[in-house]
Amino acid sequence: MRKKVLIVDDSKFNREMLRDALSDEYETAEAGNGVEALEYIEAHRAELVAVLLDIVMPEMDGVELLKILNEKEYMDTFPVIIVTAEQPASVVEECFDYGISDFIRKPIKNTLIRKRVDKQVSLYVQKNELQEMVDKQTVTVKSQFSMLQKQAEKLRRANENIINILGTVVEFRSLETGDHVRRVKQFTRILAQHLAKEYPEYGLDEVKIDAITAASALYDIGKIFIPDAILLKPGKLTQMERDLMRSHVLRGSEALQKISGDWNADYAKYAYEICKYHHERFDGNGYPEGLVGDEIPIAAQLVSVADCYDNLISERAYKQAYSLDRSYQMIINGECGVFSPKILQCFRNARRELEEEVKK
Repeated sequence: MRKKVLIVDDSKFNREMLRDALSDEYETAEAGNGVEALEYIEAHRAELVAVLLDIVMPEMDGVELLKILNEKEYMDTFPVIIVTAEQPASVVEECFDYGISDFIRKPIKNTLIRKRVDKQVSLYVQKNELQEMVDKQTVTVKSQFSMLQKQAEKLRRANENIINILGTVVEFRSLETGDHVRRVKQFTRILAQHLAKEYPEYGLDEVKIDAITAASALYDIGKIFIPDAILLKPGKLTQMERDLMRSHVLRGSEALQKISGDWNADYAKYAYEICKYHHERFDGNGYPEGLVGDEIPIAAQLVSVADCYDNLISERAYKQAYSLDRSYQMIINGECGVFSPKILQCFRNARRELEEEVKK
């Protein structure tokens, strides 16, 4: 099937001249004005490889037709070549603004018109073939991306399942309910979301917040290495017992390091930092390393406040639960150690959300 060119000119003589110039290579169709041309294009757009267009015509001139073709984005699929008498520079510029591919002034030479049409048709054929290839590749890439997203989500769930299982082990050892881990996770998320919004310098986004929240379940994993006699002791611990209890942060983080290669790197990193450093304090009076300020990883700082708050509002073997108001005041007043001023500000701002989470 030969390639089809539409010739649009109000002069029958000019149309015949153009038809003769192209007849060896192209099948031609003709229109005497812009209205006829638009009707033909609407009906046969898929068959056209080019449109040759005059400017000065009755009913609808060439510039008006160009405007419509541009609005309908028809010129994305075939080139429009202006073939007209001498026109002011402003008209030529306007035609190119509407997206024409070439501008040829009359009188025409058959060899010239043929070469310039061939050139534009060839360019558009290559462009359309390239676009078709890109479209196919885009579909393939989208499909592969969708598959990767599903795999990533599956891996994320697997990572969180590992964390939750390990966290549950600690819960059973401590004779606590699953509510403790769940609340610490939710408190951590709430505080992290406020920190991300109010202090963007920490670079927290939803992906990191999700990972920190999941990893927070492992903050006390080291307690599985502590003897029951110490872990469940209702009375005051001796100095030796306190030292052994404090060792849970090192023993837990060492254990997490040994399995870090089996799960997502971000989850492993946050879990390690949280487990090892959640008992550090902003003024350097925490343990195990006495880190000061933002030397303490931000994930550990968040979990430290979340854990402290839940310990205060919860009943333990060695204490009764404090009220929500008293627990809040104890943290704000520094009765549980010094926390980051920025996280304390987030704690203030999030007070209602935290208390609503407790009531759930």
